[in-house]
Amino acid sequence: MNTSVGSKEDEIISKYKQIAEESDGKVDADHLVQLTDSYVQLQKSLLRLMRISDKNESRLQAISNQLSKEQEKIQGIANRLAKYLPTQIYKSIFSSDGTQEIKTQRKLLTVFFSDIQGFTNISSILQPESLTIYINRYFSALSEIAAKHGATIDKFIGDAMMIFFGDPESKGEAEDALACVRMAVEMQAKLFELNAEWKSEGLEYPFTTRIGINTGWCNVGNFGCSDRMAYTIIGGEVNLAARIESKCEAGGVLMSYETYALVKDHVEAEPREVLTLKGILRPVKTYAVKRLIDDNEIREETLELSLPNQEPLRINSAQLTMPERLALIQELKYMTNKLEGNHHD
Repeated sequence: MNTSVGSKEDEIISKYKQIAEESDGKVDADHLVQLTDSYVQLQKSLLRLMRISDKNESRLQAISNQLSKEQEKIQGIANRLAKYLPTQIYKSIFSSDGTQEIKTQRKLLTVFFSDIQGFTNISSILQPESLTIYINRYFSALSEIAAKHGATIDKFIGDAMMIFFGDPESKGEAEDALACVRMAVEMQAKLFELNAEWKSEGLEYPFTTRIGINTGWCNVGNFGCSDRMAYTIIGGEVNLAARIESKCEAGGVLMSYETYALVKDHVEAEPREVLTLKGILRPVKTYAVKRLIDDNEIREETLELSLPNQEPLRINSAQLTMPERLALIQELKYMTNKLEGNHHD
């Protein structure tokens, strides 16, 4: 409260009283005293209101501080919750138009499955602590790439990962499919780098990943009950993506014809044998991704490396599969580091 206001008014009242006493009848003393008393009452009322205001201000400040603390707690809980939900779903839940009801719809989605070849054997050999460290680093690397390409990460299932494109946000079926394939190729390239890094750390068994991709109509939305729901996708096309992944070569990306038809202008791929898959009634035509195509590139199928006093090294890139290409890139990087004296076994 501003105490200077009360002091100033006390001075005014004292001055008026002095004038009344020294006026010698020139001023109506009774009237002046009456005015002075009224002024005193107003002053008291003002001071009382100021005290009440100060108390209310303190209370409001206390409430504001408490609200800030509660908001921090809520934000902390929301941030922790975000780690268990796909980014897009998290944003939907915390937006004003987010709905939390059991509801699904049919959408054309591109579905991605991956797993680590021989993971059961790896997990039986590695100590649980080491396995936990590496599998978390593995999923962190893949998740970062998925987020970069706008994917919806559905779930982690042991060493497997399920991702889809086309919901809750879509750039169109062709763009969604292409984003998925680009993501898959980048993931495999990253894993070749990580395996080289982890080998230098002493990890004897590489995390060699297989990836399957399919595009088709799925049911997407909230599944479960009123007490607990999961935002996911179901349908035969989801199962087909998982089956295609199981037939993929280690370190490769295998996609259905439906996906290939949407991305063929941007991806170099080679047809593989038609598959008859368990639980899938129709024969499945698949394509193995070899590489992404740069619209402006001038392609040279045969690469030649001239070496002093040695025969030139020729590489026919057109004959390389994607795993072979990525493995060669890592080997060349390794040799470069060795030649520069920067690599230590």
